[in-house]
Order: sequence, then structure tokens, then C-alpha cells
Amino acid sequence: MSEQLEKTYVWDPVVRVLHWALVIAFFTAFGLGKFGPDIMTLHFYAGYTVAAIVVLRVLWGFFGFYTARFSSFVKGPGKVIAYARTLPSKQPSRSYGHNPVGALFVVGVLIVLAMQVTSGLLSDPEDYVNVGPLAQYVSSDISRKALSLHEPLSFLLLAMVIAHIAAILWYKRRKGENLVAPMITGYAELPPEKIPHHS
Repeated sequence: MSEQLEKTYVWDPVVRVLHWALVIAFFTAFGLGKFGPDIMTLHFYAGYTVAAIVVLRVLWGFFGFYTARFSSFVKGPGKVIAYARTLPSKQPSRSYGHNPVGALFVVGVLIVLAMQVTSGLLSDPEDYVNVGPLAQYVSSDISRKALSLHEPLSFLLLAMVIAHIAAILWYKRRKGENLVAPMITGYAELPPEKIPHHS
């Protein structure tokens, strides 16, 4: 007996546009940071774009559509652990928006992105060219510390992206759920009992 599913509006245009814009901006910044050119002007612009996306997403997390708001998807440890125990199952999760484990990832990525942007703004490589715009307002010790964190944070973010892709593939192969399509179309197929009426 097949599961009764309804086409449900899950992701609003702001979330979807910011998601895909962040993908482009992050990989652009990462590529320019690793492979040049040596004068990092374009890298800086990509970093500013990432910063703007993070600020907008945080604001949308308080004022946006129901599934975008932190209050709708950030859960306590009990719910996170309970959901994590269901992950090995072949049973589809059919979450309305972010599931409790995915919510941890979203918050974690936003925090690490904010740290990465801040470290870039404060960095001073002492080459008199690629100086972060806020480096002049902090001590040389802080700007050097920021510089030392900037590259490791970029690789941490890359690892988080790889983990995100691996999770998407896991849901597709193990649970038969396509998590990419809703982030493109805005709609997901959900059972009626998973759809709240206050959206």
C-alpha cells in the first residue's frame, strides 16, 4: 500500500535563492583564495557576498517563512538524538523543512561561515596589498591570529559541504527521498500528518 502524499510548499524563494547563491559564492571565494590571482580583490568581493548572504539568512531565520525560521526547526538534544536514531532506517523521514539533525548543520554552517568572514575581514598578511578592511582597527596579534584561522576554516567549510552532499546522497539511496528538488521548486511530497496548519 503506497503512502498518501501531498504536494506541499516547503521552501520560500528567499531560502532557495540564498542557498544556491551561497553555493556559488563559497566555491568562488574558495577557488580564488586557493588558486589566485595573488591580488585578492575578487576573493574579497566573493567574501563580501558570502557575508551578505549569511546576514540575510540569519535575519530570515527570525522574520521569514515558517520553515525558514530558527524557532521552527532548532530542537533540543532529546529530539535531535531521537531523530538521529531513525537515520539508518529505510523509512523516509518526510520532514516538513529541516529535520532536527539538519538543523544542527544549518546553525553550524552559519556559525563557521560567520567566523570565516570575520577572520578574512580582520586578516593582515603584511604584504601591503591583501589586507582585510577591518584589520586596521585591531592589534597586529589579532590580525595575525585571524589570518592563521582563515585557511583552516575554509577547509572545515569544505568538509561540511562534502558531508552535506553525502547526506543528500544517503537520503536518496537509503530512504528514497530527493532533497534537492524541493530546494529548486519549493515543493515536497509529504504525508498530511507532517504538514502543520500554521504555515
